[in-house]
Amino acid sequence: MKWQKLGKIFDPTQHTLPNGCVQFAQSPQALVFDDFVRIYFSTRAVDTNGKFLSHIAFVDMRKNLREVIRVSDQTVIPLGGLGCFDEHGIFPMSVLRHGDSVYGYTCGWNRRVSVSVDTAIGLAISHDDGLTFQRIGDGPVLAASMQEPCLVGDGFVKVINSVFHMWYIFGTGWHKYAPDAAPDRTYKIGHATSKDGITWVKEEARRIISDKLGPDESQALPTVIGISGRHHMFFCYRESFDFRLGKGRGYRIGHAWSDDLTNWTRDDDDPLLEGKLGEWDSDMQCYPHVFECDGRIYLLYNGNQFGRYGFGLAELEI
Repeated sequence: MKWQKLGKIFDPTQHTLPNGCVQFAQSPQALVFDDFVRIYFSTRAVDTNGKFLSHIAFVDMRKNLREVIRVSDQTVIPLGGLGCFDEHGIFPMSVLRHGDSVYGYTCGWNRRVSVSVDTAIGLAISHDDGLTFQRIGDGPVLAASMQEPCLVGDGFVKVINSVFHMWYIFGTGWHKYAPDAAPDRTYKIGHATSKDGITWVKEEARRIISDKLGPDESQALPTVIGISGRHHMFFCYRESFDFRLGKGRGYRIGHAWSDDLTNWTRDDDDPLLEGKLGEWDSDMQCYPHVFECDGRIYLLYNGNQFGRYGFGLAELEI
């Protein structure tokens, strides 16, 4: 595999976003139409207490993935109600067509007291071609369990041979790496299946991707595509602490492949997307999403500061 980096293609600071959001276009996820591509992303507003709230927005781009047609001017999906798993934000949302509808698998998050956050995966369905989504219920379809105690999220769903497959992350726990430090979390990639996209069976606590950085490696946002008869997964990974400012400890993009959707071989020689010094993605490459459009395979991803200033694109050279 060889990827051609095409640069940053969307900067949220150059557009007016709904819900009073400013900056951040995190975890871009594509939905391909006949004559354009809709890219959903998570952006941020600030509440009355000065804390962030994550909202879903989208940008429609022509299929050259350079020209912006429109940016959503209304709420794609409202945040959850008081005390719900998605009360304080949705980040990210994975979308796929199913019949005449568009399914959106949301990663809802809510604030905690002893630790900063917890997450779970919800399902919302759109009947207007992805302009707006309505929850199927106030609770999640996949959440923490006895062997996956926290931070279930980042669900990417794909239907293969009439079976819904979800690759997601689950937390292994929180840890204080220094006495005066806030707790940091570690999470790994897991897998679940479903017959209807609503009721899921987990491969409980099975870590399907091996660690490269050791047991404190955090893995996030898996995305899977078939290329030449083989399944390929892209994800991002980092150290579990000192990853925000520590040089070389932040997110980078990893890769694994499988012939049977069960056993995955990690191969981080791909996709080799590290940015050059001073570029928008020089310090971090994170939140990948791979998709096919008109016979071409693209990879969307965020750069420095977790996507504060937008997302970029790479194309697979076949």
